[in-house]
Amino acid sequence: VWDRDGRGIVFSVADEGETHVARVDVETGRIERLVGGEIDAGAFHVGEDGRVAAVISRPHLPGELFVTERPVATAMADRMAPVEGARTGGRNLERLRKLTAVNDSLVSALALAEVRNIHVPSTEGATIEGWIYTPAGWDGETRLPTLLRIHGGPNGMYGVGFSTEAQLLAANGYAVINMNPRGSSGYGFDFGMALWQRWGVPDVEDVLAGVNEAVAQGIADPDRLGVGGWSYGGILTNYLITRRPDVFKGAITGASMALLVANYGHDHYQLGNEREWGLPWENREMWERLSPFNDVDKVQTPTLIMGGESDWNVPIQNSEQLYQALRRRGVPTQLVVYPGQPHGLRPAAYQLDRYKRYIE
Repeated sequence: VWDRDGRGIVFSVADEGETHVARVDVETGRIERLVGGEIDAGAFHVGEDGRVAAVISRPHLPGELFVTERPVATAMADRMAPVEGARTGGRNLERLRKLTAVNDSLVSALALAEVRNIHVPSTEGATIEGWIYTPAGWDGETRLPTLLRIHGGPNGMYGVGFSTEAQLLAANGYAVINMNPRGSSGYGFDFGMALWQRWGVPDVEDVLAGVNEAVAQGIADPDRLGVGGWSYGGILTNYLITRRPDVFKGAITGASMALLVANYGHDHYQLGNEREWGLPWENREMWERLSPFNDVDKVQTPTLIMGGESDWNVPIQNSEQLYQALRRRGVPTQLVVYPGQPHGLRPAAYQLDRYKRYIE
C-alpha cells in the first residue's frame, strides 16, 4: 500500500524465516523495516495517524494483533536503531503494543513443543535453514518417531511463526522437521532459482539434510521416519518416495503432481510451465524426467493420497493416477477426495478430517 504522503510503498517481505513490514522510498529505493525482528508479520494496515497494525506470531504465540506505538513517519525521522535479530540491517519501531488476546486462554492450557532452529550443509555448497519441533516433556534422550513436513510453493517458506500443524503432530508424540529447501522464498533470487528445471534434485537433498541432522542430534529415530505435505509439499513427497524409497516408512501426499504432461491444458500454470519446461512436444525429455510418476515402480512406502475434487491448481487426476499405480503395484495406499474442494480445503469439518487422517 502507499504510505500517507505518497512517497513510499509499505509491503510485506519474507526474510530467512522471518516476515517483516517494510517501506521502500519510490525515489531513492531505500528500504526501512517498519516492523521487524524474529517475528512472522502477516496482514498489516497503515492507519490514518501513520501507525502500523499487524498480525504477528512467534513460535509459541499464535497470531495476535499488534500496533506500533509511534507513527511511521515520526519513527523514520528519528533514525530507528536496528532490532536485535532483524535481518540485513533491518530497522524496527521501538515498541509494539499487543492489542488482542484471542489465543491467550488456549495457549495457557497447552504444553507446546520446543522449537529449535537449525542450519545444515547440503549439496553444491548450499546451507539450508529449518526448524525441529520436539514434544513437550521429551526427555532429550529417547529417539522419536519423526515427520518431515514440506511446505507448498515451491516458493513458500517455513519460519518463526506459530505452526498449528507442527504443534499438533508434536503433541501426538512426533518430532517434526520443517525445512526451507532451494526454491523457497526469503533467501534471495539465486536460492529460489536453484530449482529451475531441477525439481526433485537439490530440494530432495536439502530436506534430507534436515532429516540427517535430526538423526545426528539424537532426536529422530532413523527407523521411524514419515514424510508429507500439500501442493508442492506433496510433489516433493512424490520425488522422495520414488527416488529415496528406503528412507520413509509412511508418506502423505496432498494435492500433488505426478505425471507432468497430464496437466498440459488442464491446470492453470500453462505460461509458467512453458517458460520453465518448454512445450511437451518439443521438450518431452524434460517433462518426463521431472515426472515422479515415471519412477513409481520404485515406491515401497505406504502412501496416503489426498486432494480436492475441484482443484484447478494441481488437478485431482494427478492423485488418481498415482493412487491407481500404487494399487496396481500392491503398495499400501488410500485415496481421499474432498467433494467440491479447490486447492485448499475450506470447510472446518474437512480440515479436521484431514488432520485426523494425518495422525492415523
